[in-house]
Amino acid sequence: MENIHHYEVKVKWDADRKGTMTSPVLNSSIEVATPPEFPKGMAGIWSPEHLLVAAVNSCLMTTFLAIAENFKFDFIHFESNANGKLERVDGKYMITEVELSPVLTIAPDADKEKALRILEKSEAACLISNSVKAAIVFKPMLKIEEAVLFN
Repeated sequence: MENIHHYEVKVKWDADRKGTMTSPVLNSSIEVATPPEFPKGMAGIWSPEHLLVAAVNSCLMTTFLAIAENFKFDFIHFESNANGKLERVDGKYMITEVELSPVLTIAPDADKEKALRILEKSEAACLISNSVKAAIVFKPMLKIEEAVLFN
């Protein structure tokens, strides 16, 4: 893997406080707008704030998947919720904190300590988390799948 990569993204204003984001290497576009908390913001459309929090959360997932594969760790399910906190600091708005709450479901006989180590390594290695100024609050949870028995 090379040490330098580039990711090209284009945004084009459509109308009001809304635009369309594309990349020449991707098949789909994303409609983006000012969030409704701001003047003339638009509800129901991805905002830059949502995209920043989504970048941190999706990076956690993809990093977890790579590390779990490298450790040959089998799991049943992975999902993660993320919550970004927007605040005004020194007269400027910024995302000051992103709370990540991944839930990893494993089999009853799986190595729980290994599962937690892989989750923690994933958070530490996430390149997006390492690239933002916001504090990352990591609250992982392990879930043990229960056997369902039928008569």
